[in-house]
Amino acid sequence: MNIATLLRCSAADAAGRTALRLDDTEIGYGELSEQAGRFAGYLRAVDVAPGERIGFLLPNCLEYLPGVLGTWQGGAVAVPLNVLFPDAPLRHAVTDSGATRVVTTPVEADRLKSLLGERCPEILTTGPGGSFAAALAAHAPVHDVVPRLDGDDALLMYTSGSTGVPKGVRQTHRNTWAQVEGVVDLYGIGPDDHVLNRMPLFHVGGLQLASLTILARGGEITFMPRWDAATWIDLAQRLRPTYGGLISTMMIDVGNRTVDNPVVLDSFRICMFGGSRTPTAAIERLRAGTGIAGVEIYGQTEQSGLVVSYAPGEQRRPDSMGRPLSQIVRTRLVPPDGGPELEPGDPGVGELWVRGDAVTPGYWGIDVPEKWVDGWFRTGDLMSRDADGYLYYVDRIDDMIVTGGENVFPQMVEEHLANHPDLAEVAVIGTAHERWVEQVTAVVVARRADLTVDEIARWCAENPDLRGIHRPRRIEMVDALPRTGSGKLNRPELRRMFP
Repeated sequence: MNIATLLRCSAADAAGRTALRLDDTEIGYGELSEQAGRFAGYLRAVDVAPGERIGFLLPNCLEYLPGVLGTWQGGAVAVPLNVLFPDAPLRHAVTDSGATRVVTTPVEADRLKSLLGERCPEILTTGPGGSFAAALAAHAPVHDVVPRLDGDDALLMYTSGSTGVPKGVRQTHRNTWAQVEGVVDLYGIGPDDHVLNRMPLFHVGGLQLASLTILARGGEITFMPRWDAATWIDLAQRLRPTYGGLISTMMIDVGNRTVDNPVVLDSFRICMFGGSRTPTAAIERLRAGTGIAGVEIYGQTEQSGLVVSYAPGEQRRPDSMGRPLSQIVRTRLVPPDGGPELEPGDPGVGELWVRGDAVTPGYWGIDVPEKWVDGWFRTGDLMSRDADGYLYYVDRIDDMIVTGGENVFPQMVEEHLANHPDLAEVAVIGTAHERWVEQVTAVVVARRADLTVDEIARWCAENPDLRGIHRPRRIEMVDALPRTGSGKLNRPELRRMFP
């Protein structure tokens, strides 16, 4: 089953309706389908084979979804690339995926060429006069869809993992469509729904949860290419969307902006929030400032998106994420010490294990057997569960930092920070931040006595592998890092030292 077939059928049913909007430009379903068919025609003309990977290194823009849909129609695999990646993880994701072509902006095209040199794939640039538009103009739209099976890959999404480099998460055609079906069923998505989508399309929240579900039902998508709380509020007031989502940092921004100057945003049927653990105070500020009663969400790239939430109108339980989407996953809570599985209502904390149609079959090019047990995927998230099946997030088993909704693995930051010539030892942890929820914090041991925090911060700002979400926002200097009895870094002690 190639999901392009299902989305083309939806587009045919929604002919004449607006599909995509960005600023003052709108694309109807007929034009969306035609552009996707033209891109599929281009891929066919240049002999792209079924299963070949096509990368997309883009912000939210009007070229993104026609490119992805055309990739599927042509039988290829779409690789959404994180525009927030510093140089090292971006280089890894492009080369590891084996992408033969990348659709990107002119600025990012220059970056890719500099990073990859002779190994750089063919680049199609967006914007007026770009080679992406030229490729569409030069090829007539094709109307057939290259056959793919349920278990064939539709997407590779790169996410940080325990190896310290991004891992390519395989999402099959069945995984992706099961996610769409599950969300449509849970939230009752219909053709009259309109999503205000600021969640990035290189994440499951922006692509599967906020975009493909709407396209599947013939609804409308308004994109925001960059985050600005005032712009989001203005669009929500003028366009009156019924559906949307905010990562925790965005929710905090909107709540802080409106808490003393309330606005009425009463068009939302569903306004999701998630991406990291959200303080209750932030949820209440959003409600007080806008009237929005947010709907909590939980999911992972490995689960193709959303797997725990609340149905519309369901009473939110304090600190609970909701209940699993039983249409697409089955869940277990297994104590980390290997004790017996926890039943609903049992006291205690267990790791969430999942299986089902939305769960990835594995990672691209690597075997990680410790993540699977008898067909169950181990999420690495510790939770408790009440007698009614509501789940309560507790913590990560590993040390992942979630800052502004983005995953940062400390080992990646440590690897590059250790290149500082005047640092003897480095360790990276997540510490609390009022806006980002967590911030990347570096705890360092200096080689010279006169080294200052400001010097280290300037060095980090100039290092291309420590830019953006990987840049330490807090730097602490110590005489020695705490160690366990076996000589390993004692991260729990670091977190106690620097809350």
